[in-house]
Amino acid sequence: MVLEVKRPTMSNNRRGFYVRMKLLHRHAGLQQQEKKKNLCFKYYKWLLWVSLLLYFLSSCFFTHKPVPLSKTHVSESKTVVSRALFESSNSTFIQQSKNINRGLLKDLKVYIYELPSKYNTDWLANERCSNHLFASEVAIHKALANSLDVRTFDPYEADFFFVPVYVSCNFSTVNGFPAIGHARSLLSSAVQLISSNYPFWNRSQGSDHVFVASHDYGACFHAMEERAMEDGIPEFLKRSIILQTFGVKFNHPCQDVENVVIPPYISPESVRTTLEKYPLTGRRDIWAFFRGKMEVHPKNISGRYYSKKVRTVIWRKYSGDRRFYLQRHRFAGYQSEIVRSVFCLCPLGWAPWSPRLVESVALGCVPVIIADGIRLPFPTSVRWSEISLTVAEKDVANLGTLLDQVAATNLSAIQKNLWGPDVRRALLFNDPVQEGDATWQVLYALAQKLDRSYRTVRLSNQ
Repeated sequence: MVLEVKRPTMSNNRRGFYVRMKLLHRHAGLQQQEKKKNLCFKYYKWLLWVSLLLYFLSSCFFTHKPVPLSKTHVSESKTVVSRALFESSNSTFIQQSKNINRGLLKDLKVYIYELPSKYNTDWLANERCSNHLFASEVAIHKALANSLDVRTFDPYEADFFFVPVYVSCNFSTVNGFPAIGHARSLLSSAVQLISSNYPFWNRSQGSDHVFVASHDYGACFHAMEERAMEDGIPEFLKRSIILQTFGVKFNHPCQDVENVVIPPYISPESVRTTLEKYPLTGRRDIWAFFRGKMEVHPKNISGRYYSKKVRTVIWRKYSGDRRFYLQRHRFAGYQSEIVRSVFCLCPLGWAPWSPRLVESVALGCVPVIIADGIRLPFPTSVRWSEISLTVAEKDVANLGTLLDQVAATNLSAIQKNLWGPDVRRALLFNDPVQEGDATWQVLYALAQKLDRSYRTVRLSNQ
């Protein structure tokens, strides 16, 4: 304490001296209190910084496995937009995605690569990309992105790695069909990107990586069978898992890869809208139905005829039969015809599979499959022999007689099996994933292939 001492005089100054001393003493006390407060503040500030440092260190070393910084700069800025497009903020969707039966899926975890948008979401500028028959590549990506139970953002805990590349959205300006000549180069570029920026492809040589090839001949990437067989599956994909619409029961170079046969894409919203107008068990006043390409005079294209002439035989034999409702031209409301039909013809086109398979099942019309050796999607969940008819291509001229026999014997039993909701659900891609739907069936199929997962095999060997 600093004191200023003056000799007091015998006057009124004595009082002033007393007051001044008192004020100086009080000021010195305040300074001491202030110093104490500053020391306390510095102590708590230091303690806070130490606590935060310990928290972050413990998070890094004990909670997560670090991904090298060099591996985190793969995505371009547009990738953030891509992720936002798929991650729904709808709480109902989030709740639905939590209802997946984890036991049946063996606690499967899938990591989705965040690729630059040129590989996927840029193509969505064309609305048709997410709605045409090849759109399962988009639907599976969206459903997985919104599946909180299955998706993991930590690649080190993933059983499989999904590579979201859309190759079916490059529509021809000439005929409107998807042009897939760019598919090989686009996929090769994506593989080069992930293999050079992440360790996961190289450690398994891609055996636990999953791609979608939803076109005529799967990963052969050509619409004509001879050319597709000649080109074969790209070498860089041969060790991976392909989700493909193409499948046959005999050896074929376009399925010479680990694969899962999936259904072609049909919008679940369109099915629901149709069934709201026309009940599944309502009146079916069309006996046998087909709408699509039927050539009266089939063209020889490189030694092959469209549909192996099966559709031509159907037209020539039954176009005059009043029981058959056959149409050769497009009609936007054709689902209203399917839901009113008893039998729906599903003949092969250039490839054996057809979207009519899914539409027929979803709308309760008995599918009549005319495609020798076809391998159908999800046979463990969809008992095709109990909900459909299979007619050999050579017997198509006797189609009327065969349908008469079924109608007179076990049609009611087939329809009862067909109209069950589980069957319809198994062939439709929902967003987010619903237990038993098409994406769930894909995950279930992957869960049976865990021996291809680097992580699973490594853990089992420990």
